[in-house]
Parts: sequence; structure tokens; C-alpha cells
Amino acid sequence: MNDGSDLPTDRLTALRLGSRLVAEVPASRPDRRAFVDICPARSEPDVQARDEGWVRGDAERSFRLEHWEYDHERIDGFDYDLGAALIRSADVPDESELSAILNGWGIQPGLFVYPWESDDPK
Repeated sequence: MNDGSDLPTDRLTALRLGSRLVAEVPASRPDRRAFVDICPARSEPDVQARDEGWVRGDAERSFRLEHWEYDHERIDGFDYDLGAALIRSADVPDESELSAILNGWGIQPGLFVYPWESDDPK
């Protein structure tokens, strides 16, 4: 069984702490750009920790994966979502399934970066 360790340790830790990660992937056409993001689920204990000024780690988190494609000319603007298309999405119950879905989608776990290190418009 895979425990999500296909992801680099710092990225896996970020997910456990509730941070979103993004990977740029090939788009369907040259005038498009595509991204896959992993959004960790938030729970009531996460909200309480945030309200108290700290971040709660959770190795048992579930995730939402979304693969979006955007018009490359709009990606830097306010209207980046005009013409955007959700290619696929998945709700993932745990880290082992996360690795399985990424493998199934053909996405290398090492491609994921923090959102501020990418051109992802979200």
C-alpha cells in the first residue's frame, strides 16, 4: 500500500497541513494552459486551529483534485475563468488513493509546487 510517499516530503507535509498544491500539465491545444490542483479537505478542528492562530496537521486528510484548462491569453487577468474548462475532478479519501489517482492521470508527483510558485490563476 502506498502512503502518498511518491510526493516529495515537503509537499506531502504541506498537504497534511492543509495547503493546496498545483502542477502545470500539458494542455489540449497550444493556445491553452492546464493545471491540476490538490486541495486538502478542511474540518472543524482545522477551523478551530486557524481561529487560535496555528495550523493543524492531519495525515488522515481527504483531498479534491481538479484538472482545469484556461485560455493562455486570459490567465494573468481578472477574467481568467472565461473560457476555462474543468477537464476532470476526483474526490480522494486518503494519501494512498491520492497517489493512485495521480498515477492514473499520468501526473508525476514531483511536478507539484506551491501555488505562488506556479502560474495557476486561482
